[in-house]
Order: sequence, then C-alpha cells, then structure tokens
Amino acid sequence: MKVLVRLISFCGKYWRRLSLAFVFLIAGTAFQLLIPRLLGKSIDIVLTSGESSLIIMAAAAVIGASALRGFAAYGQRYLGQVVAQKTCYDIRNAFYDRLQRLSFAYHDHAQTGQLMSRATIDVNAIQRFFSEAFLGSIQITLMIAGISYLLITMDWTLALLTLAFMPPIMWRAITFSNRIRPIWLEIQQLYAALGTTLQESLMGIKVVKAFSRQAEENRKFSADARILYDTEINAASQQAFNMPLMAFLLSLPTALILWYGGRQIIEGSLTVGDLIQFILYLGMLAMPIRRLGNMINTISRTVSAGQRILEILDAESQVKEKPDAIKLGRLKGEVTFENVSFSYNSMGPTLKDTSFSVPAGALVALLGDSGSGKTTIAHLLARFYDINSGRITVDGIDIRDVTLDSLRKNVVTAQQDVFIFSATIRENIAYGVPEASLEQIVTAAKAARLHDFIMSLPDGYETWVGERGVTLSGGEKQRLVIARTLLMNPSILILDDSTSSVDAETERFIRLSLDKLIKGRTTFIITHRLPIIRNADLILMLKDGCVVEQGKHKELMALNGLYKQIYQTQLAQNNGGKESGKEG
Repeated sequence: MKVLVRLISFCGKYWRRLSLAFVFLIAGTAFQLLIPRLLGKSIDIVLTSGESSLIIMAAAAVIGASALRGFAAYGQRYLGQVVAQKTCYDIRNAFYDRLQRLSFAYHDHAQTGQLMSRATIDVNAIQRFFSEAFLGSIQITLMIAGISYLLITMDWTLALLTLAFMPPIMWRAITFSNRIRPIWLEIQQLYAALGTTLQESLMGIKVVKAFSRQAEENRKFSADARILYDTEINAASQQAFNMPLMAFLLSLPTALILWYGGRQIIEGSLTVGDLIQFILYLGMLAMPIRRLGNMINTISRTVSAGQRILEILDAESQVKEKPDAIKLGRLKGEVTFENVSFSYNSMGPTLKDTSFSVPAGALVALLGDSGSGKTTIAHLLARFYDINSGRITVDGIDIRDVTLDSLRKNVVTAQQDVFIFSATIRENIAYGVPEASLEQIVTAAKAARLHDFIMSLPDGYETWVGERGVTLSGGEKQRLVIARTLLMNPSILILDDSTSSVDAETERFIRLSLDKLIKGRTTFIITHRLPIIRNADLILMLKDGCVVEQGKHKELMALNGLYKQIYQTQLAQNNGGKESGKEG
C-alpha cells in the first residue's frame, strides 16, 4: 500500500481531471445498474397488463440508458488515459532527473541495462495501472456494492444464497495475487538482466567479433532468455488455471438462482422479471469478479515495478549541495589540496593525506603509474566524488561550499573515456555551451586542429556522427572532445590523457594551440608525453595514492628520486630516446 500511495500521489496535480473521471465513472456505473432493473420491470408490466406498446417504451428506455452509459464510459476512459499518460510522463522524467543528479559513485555500480529496464518496462507497468486498474478497481467496488444492494432489496434470501459464493471467490483472487506477485517481480528483474546482457554485447560487438566469441555470447543470451521464458510460462500456466476456475466458481450461483428462483416463481413469491433481474445482475457481477483477478494481477505488477522505480527516486547522491551553497563567478584558478584522503570503496584509500598548492594560471602535469591517483585528483577537483577527509579549495573557497553547477562551469574535464553523442559535429562541440555561435565553435575546432577535417566532410559542421562517434577515428574523437572542453573557456582545465589517441604530428599541432589557450587558466594534464611534462610549471609525481615528489622538471631531476628514475627508464624511451642524453 505504501508503494501504491506514493505512486498515486503523482496524480495530485491532475486532481481536476481525475475528479471529473470519477463523476463519469459513478454515472456510468449507475446507468449500467439501471438497465437490468428496466428490463425486469418492463417484463413484469407487459406480462401483467398485456399491452405490447409498453415493450417499445421499455426498449427506448433501455437504449437511452445504454447511450448515457456509453457516453459516461467514454468520458471516464478518455480522462483516465490522460491522467495515466501525464502521471507516467512525470514519473519517467523524475526517474531520469534523479539519475542525472546521482553522483559518479552510484553510476560506478549501476548496470545500464537495469536502469533502461526500469525506465521502460517498469514505467509501462505503472502506466497500465493508472489507465486500467486505478479507476477500474473503484468501478469494480461500486459494481459489487451496487449489485449486492439491489439483489438484497429484491429478495434477501436468494441474495444471501447467491452472495455467499462471493467471499471464497474473492479469497481465491487474493491468494492468487499473493502467489503471482513475486513471480512478476522476478520477471521484471529477468527482463533487466536480459537487457544488460544485450547492451553489453552490442557495445562490445567489435571485441566479440575480434575474438570470435559470437557463439559464447549467443549461449549467454540464450541462457538468460531461457530463464525468462520458463518464468513467464510459469506465470502463464498459473493464470491459465486460475481463470477457468474463477469462471466455474461463478457458474455455481447461477445454477442456484435457477433452482431456488424457479421454485419461488411457482409459489408466486417471485416474479419472472425479478428472476431475470437476478440472472442479469449475476452475469453483470461475474464481469467485475473476473476483472478482479486481472486487476489484482495488474496491481501486483505495479507494486513490483513501483518498488524498482522508487528505489531510484529514493537514492541519495553521495555528493550533496548545501542549501546555502555559494554561486561562483569566474575563478582565478588557484587550487589547493590540504591533507586530502579518499577511497572509492572499503578496499583501501586511493589518495592518502595528499597536499599540494597550484597558483592561478599554472600548468600542472600529473605523472604516475596506473592506479596511482592521477584521475582521482581530477575527479575530486570537479567534485564528482566527495573526499573522505581534508579540504580542497579553489581561490581559497572550499568546493563543498559552492554550487555544483558553478563549480563545473569553472572546472572542466576532458575525460579519458571519450564520449561522442549521436548528433552533428556542431552539436557535439557545443554540448557544454549550446548557445555558442558557429564562429565560437569554429574557433574551438581550429584550436583543437579539427577544423580542416570537419570542412573536408560533405556537410561540414552539420555532419552527423554515429552512435558513440563510430564514424570518427580515435584521434578525431579526442580532438572533438578537446574542442568541446575549450569552448566552455573554463578557469581550470583538466586534460585526462586527452592526446593519447593522436599521432605525434597531430599532438604537436594540438600542443601549439594549447600553449596559447592555457594562458590565463590553471591546467592539469594527465600525460606521459615528455614535451608537456618538461614545460609544466609543476609536476606532481604520484605513487600508491601519495604525492611523493613535486616541482619543476629540473628540480625533480636534481632530486635523483622516483621522477628521474621513471624519466630515464620510461619517459625518454617512450618519447624517442633522445631526451635522456640531454639531462645526463
């Protein structure tokens, strides 16, 4: 009930439409209950008076009641669908908005296929509840209550004999719902798992083909699909057994009415019209009882889906903005880490008691082995994660005291994992600044040495790139991301290995452009490219989450420490082997 109440609360803003739908529902139910009464009374009047003209009047009354019922049913269904669609539109948007606001820590563990399943299959299940079961369950309640009242007013003995069958039928419907609900929850989980398998396989299709693993991937997908198939067959078999059983149980009171009611007619205590009313009302009662099973089934699926949706809506981001957070203006770019420690999980800290200070406008090179903490520093500076202890400041202001939006407009990262959207090249470059003019976009593209390539394409900046930039080479994607980052003109720029996929000549052009663009802004570069490292104002040498050495190139070489060792054994060799001799 808690899940249903929370889902129904999304309808609150549409209470006017919902109230009108209730009015139509009550009117339609009343006209539907009136039709058997009109038929029964008309038959009794005709049989007692013998006037055939009354049949025409009775038929006209029935047609009129049916027309009004149809109009009311149309109003109820139309308004119910409008409220259902609008409510699920809001739920889907709230779901997506929550995903956007959750921190990196949540998305590090979330499975894309699971999230996609919740946004589609689960929301569709909720939509079916609002369009069918929400108002439908109220209509069923009114129908059962109304028919019970009318039957009792006609003949309470026959009514009680008939209605005595209803509690066990309802009990059967409820117990079936309790048994089928966990099965539907399992089915929804299996759909999500199947979606995850499909999504991973499609994203890695090139790797699958390169390693000739098509057969293995097919077996993996088939195994997941088989489990889903077996579970759905289980649910279908239970439904297939339950529906005929419900129909059989509903046929028992009909036989009782014919036997007992027929005797009462012979005795003269019941009219033919009343017996017909009993039979018609019982037939009318059979419909909501049958629908009750479907409604309970729909509600069961809704509760299962609602639990999965609300789990996301209730998820808390580890990175939270203070209510009185400061909105930053344009920063100068001074950055300080004061005894910062951080861990992604309980396995151990990624950064340990890290401290350094970077003056505004400095070029900083982050150097170290994989897992040493280079990318973590970049993530913490943009506050994608919150530190465990210590303090990070920009221009002397703790980043936890400022709004996330204003911080990330000043601190922009060209991440190692290059992502290109399915859009035009112009839209991809202007992603962070959608209002940018074409002239500004071209300037950024020229700075990233991408303009000439773009102009060689048939549609230039309006060229559409495929999913994840599949139509671009690795170097072209890297340069596009650099152009996207530079267009934002941040105070603090972080280049996370952003030139790793370009050739030496292209990198030289990019570096020449960056030499102009980094002036006036603080720049962090995670790289093993020797020319960039040698020209850095500050080199941070990291090992096992600690800054073990910091300073300029010549200062670190003079220390005869880890930096010099790595420089002589790795950097100089990786960059052509000529630089080692210069330093001696």
